[in-house]
Formats: sequence, C-alpha cells, structure tokens
Amino acid sequence: MNEWLQIASSRPVVRRATKYAFVVGSLLIVINHGDALLEGDISLVRVLRMALTVTVPYMVSTASQVGAILERKHELPPPHQ
Repeated sequence: MNEWLQIASSRPVVRRATKYAFVVGSLLIVINHGDALLEGDISLVRVLRMALTVTVPYMVSTASQVGAILERKHELPPPHQ
C-alpha cells in the first residue's frame, strides 16, 4: 500500500491525472449540469456534486496509472549487478 501511495502522489502521475480530470470532468459537468448552470441554479449541493464529477476521473486515472506502473515494474527482470 505504501508503494501504491508513493506512486500515486508522484509528480508525473498527479500531473497526468489532473489533466484528465479537468478535461473529462469539465465534459461531464456540461453534460450533467449544463442546463442548471445556464439557468443559474448553482446551489451548494450542486457545487459539491460537480466537485465529485471532477474527482472521479482523477481517481480513475490515478488508479489506472499506478496499476500499470506496478504491473510493468513486476514484469521486468531485475537488473544485473
């Protein structure tokens, strides 16, 4: 678990996950909340739901990246000394 968290919090993983979260989250916000935003219906509950809408792609991207990194790491033979 410690290795997983270390990889998940590394700069490249965070940067890539943030980019995906922004793009995918923005698209999902428009799809799911666009009509309400156009009508000016911006309640605290809606803002929290929009924050979750961005958080989910971030978490999915992070989990996918960490899984791929760990899988690749365990597939490679150890370096010769």
